[in-house]
Amino acid sequence: MDYLLQVKIGALVGLLLLTLFFGFIPARIKWFRDTNGTEIHRTVLSLISCFAGGVFLAACLLDIIPDYLSDIKAELEARKVETTFPLPEFIMAVGFFTVLILERIVLNCREMGGAQEERAPLIPGNRNGHGHGHGTTPDLENSGHHIHVDFQAHSPFRSFMLFLSLSLHSVFEGLAIGLQSTDSKVLEICIAILVHKSIIVFSLSVKLVQSAVRPLWVAAYIGVFALMSPIGIAIGISVMEAQLAAGALIQAILEGLAAGTFVYITFLEILPHELNSPGKQLLKVLFILLGFSIMAALTFLG
Repeated sequence: MDYLLQVKIGALVGLLLLTLFFGFIPARIKWFRDTNGTEIHRTVLSLISCFAGGVFLAACLLDIIPDYLSDIKAELEARKVETTFPLPEFIMAVGFFTVLILERIVLNCREMGGAQEERAPLIPGNRNGHGHGHGTTPDLENSGHHIHVDFQAHSPFRSFMLFLSLSLHSVFEGLAIGLQSTDSKVLEICIAILVHKSIIVFSLSVKLVQSAVRPLWVAAYIGVFALMSPIGIAIGISVMEAQLAAGALIQAILEGLAAGTFVYITFLEILPHELNSPGKQLLKVLFILLGFSIMAALTFLG
């Protein structure tokens, strides 16, 4: 086994272990799962979620979309494809509308089946008329206050699509390592991805924990997500050996679909949910900017 292959395998193992470690911090610590804590506790969780929103916004605008546009442009030029139609943007739109249509179909089927999950009260009442702990549970529907609640925010379907788009992008990050021909470049890219992916997987885990996804599924999502970059490295090593002619074009198209998916999740799920929730608006914006700025700095340095 040559030294370059050893470095790539070391990068594979390192990415796997570190992603699992940071991913299971929110998943295993009860503090992140507790939604009935004090006002300070709920505020801190909300700000962490806003930070994650900033991270995903930066990943979308500074990482996923630029990578895709660069790759698809290179492939179209290599194949001498010339058109005035914005094909790269159209592929992203296909990914966007695919998620939109699928989600609407899922929600429509649940409505036809009489599912009430999205309409359930934020604080369920007690049939016996006694509250859990102290006092009775207030009737939100009959109270005089109008409370805006996004019942579709953090739904299991959207959490799955977030996981899917990030996982697909992680495969391409792993490919970038597996396709390198020098050990120094492998280490350079690996360190950048390690830092970047640690923040991403932590943010993903926070979002999964805050959704209706069961703990066992959260663990499964994190486990599968941790495997994506190592799988990409393995595919990259295989492609280096096989020299597939259409491999780069297929990768670029898949990147475009993933980018469109990520645009949908970022701008129609993550950011609206946090910014539409009442209270601490300026502080929430500050934490979104903080998450974005950290990822932007890593992109600038990387």
